Amino acid sequence: MLIVYLILWFIFNERVTAELAVIGLLVCALVDLFSWKILGGIRRRPVKTWLKLLAGGARYAWNLLKEIFRCNAAVIRLILSPTLEVEPELHYFRTRLKTDAARVALANSITLTPGTITCGLEEDRFCVHALDTTLGEGVNDSDFEKRLLELEDIADDA
Repeated sequence: MLIVYLILWFIFNERVTAELAVIGLLVCALVDLFSWKILGGIRRRPVKTWLKLLAGGARYAWNLLKEIFRCNAAVIRLILSPTLEVEPELHYFRTRLKTDAARVALANSITLTPGTITCGLEEDRFCVHALDTTLGEGVNDSDFEKRLLELEDIADDA
């Protein structure tokens, strides 16, 4: 990670000098040490596990993009239709996700899809506001949660 920090240091400074290299090395070393202390370091995993996580993350991102476009069309239909009545509602549900990172990813994914926003997240209980009942359907048993559960299983197996 130190090398990545140094490369970013030089990119942001737009020049390479001896003085910047020494200061950058010190600053980047401190940032690297700080991130290891705070984040607890990255567990060493086999390359096969990293590839599975990368593939699962790509599937998750593709699923998120599909949902964003699908919900965009639904919201546009609601806005432009003079006959459709908007019926906002709150959905409460519990998730089976174990890690805080996965829960936050789920909350952010719900918020990124148009027409829904995560209002609350306490432990494993979510509160989601949906612009319309059609947009809130299936939020408690979504593909997002299934994909995140798969990613958690892959990470736990390593």
